[in-house]
Amino acid sequence: MAIMSLPQIIPTDPHTSQPENGREPGDAEAFLLRVTELLHAYGTPSFRLERVLMIVARGLKVEAAFLAAPTSVIVSLGRVPHRAVHLLRSDSGELNLGKLVEFDEVMEEVEQHRVTPRNGLLRLNQIAAAPSRFRRRVAILGFGVASGTASIFFGGGPADFIASMFVAMCIFLIGQVLPKREDTIGFFEPLSAFFAALTGTILANVDGGSLGVNGRVVTLASLIILLPGLSLTVGFCELATKHLVSGVARVAGAGAVFLTLVFGVAMGWRLGAEVCQMGGLLVSDSFVPGFAAWPASLSSAMPWLSAAFAPFAFGILMQARVREFGVIFVASVLGYSAAVYGNACLGQDFGPFLGALVVGLVSNLYARVANRPALVPLTPGILMLVPGSLGFRSLTSFLDADSLAGMSWAFQTGMVAVGLVGGLLASNMLLPPRRSL
Repeated sequence: MAIMSLPQIIPTDPHTSQPENGREPGDAEAFLLRVTELLHAYGTPSFRLERVLMIVARGLKVEAAFLAAPTSVIVSLGRVPHRAVHLLRSDSGELNLGKLVEFDEVMEEVEQHRVTPRNGLLRLNQIAAAPSRFRRRVAILGFGVASGTASIFFGGGPADFIASMFVAMCIFLIGQVLPKREDTIGFFEPLSAFFAALTGTILANVDGGSLGVNGRVVTLASLIILLPGLSLTVGFCELATKHLVSGVARVAGAGAVFLTLVFGVAMGWRLGAEVCQMGGLLVSDSFVPGFAAWPASLSSAMPWLSAAFAPFAFGILMQARVREFGVIFVASVLGYSAAVYGNACLGQDFGPFLGALVVGLVSNLYARVANRPALVPLTPGILMLVPGSLGFRSLTSFLDADSLAGMSWAFQTGMVAVGLVGGLLASNMLLPPRRSL
C-alpha cells in the first residue's frame, strides 16, 4: 500500500451503529468493534487483523467471527438466534506504527483485566484522536529524504538527489492542500505523478541539461513513497495464507494505483517535452545515471549510506515512536544487507527471499522479547525490498513501446514479490512471534 495518503477521517464510534436485531453492544463487544475499526484503519493486513481479533475476542469471552477486506470488515457477535452482524466500512488508511503499538498496549491491558473494556474504549478513542506524532516540517523532510535516498539506489548523482528531494517535498505539500472530499479520492496519485514527471523533465533539460539531472530518475524517486509495492506484497501474502478475497482486492487495488500513476507520468512527460521543445531545449528521457557523479571516494559507499538513512525516513513517514527507531534501523539494514548478499552470491531470485527472511526473523525476535507488534520493524524493513520501482518501470516501458522490456520488468516484479512472501512465511515458521499483530 502507498505510505502517504490523504488524511483520513477517524472512524465513527461503534456505539452509533445498530445491529440488525436492535440490541445494543455491551462494553466488551463495543471495545472489540472499536479495536477492529482502528486496527483496520491504520493499515493492519487482513491475515494479521483476523488473527489478533480472535485473540482479543477470546480474552474478552466474546464469541465472534471476522471477515476482513481492504475496504471493510464484517463482524459477527454472539450465537444464533441472538447473533448480531456489524459491517464496519473503513478504507485502510495511512500506516501509523506508533498508534498500532499504543492500541496493542491497551488491548493487552484489557485482555489481562487491568483495565475495563469501557475505560479501554475511552483510551482507544483518545489515541485515535491524538495529533500527528511529528511536526509537519519533520514529516516533509522525511518524505524528501526517502525520495532522495531512492534516487541513489536508482543510480542518480547529487543533482538527482537534490531534485528528487525538492519534487517529493512539493508532492507532500500537494497532499496537504488538496481538498479532502469524497470526489477527490484517487486524484492525488495521478496529480502527483503528473507534477513529478513534468518537473523532472523540465529540470533535466534546463540550460541544455547542464544541471546534470536525469528526468526519469527524479520522476521515479520522487514517487517512490506512492508506489504500491508494499500493497502488492501484502496482497500476495494474503493470497498465500488463503485470505483470497482480501488478497485479490489488494492486488487489484495496487494495479489500479500503478495505472493511475503511469497515466499521470505519461501526461507529465508529454507536456514536459512540449514545454522544452517550445523553449528550444533538447529533450532527453533515457534512464541512465545523472551526469554529475558522486566523488570516487563516495560512489561505492553511497548506497550503504542511503540504506542507513532510509529507515529513519520511513519511521517518520509511518509515525513510529522514536523509541522504536533502533529496531527499525537494525531490521532494515540487516534485511537490505542480506538481500544484497543474496543477489551477489546466490542470484537475483534468491536475494529478496533472503532479505525478507532476515527482516521477518528480526521482527519476530523483537516481538518475542519486547512483547510488542512485529509490524513495527517489519513494515519499514520490507518497504526497502518491495518491487514498486520494478512495476513502475514495467509500465513505463510499455509507454515507450518497448513491450519486451515491459514484460521482463513485470516478470521481475512478480518474482521479487513472491520471494518476499516466501521469506516472510519462512520466518514465521522458524520463529513465530508471540503476538499476532
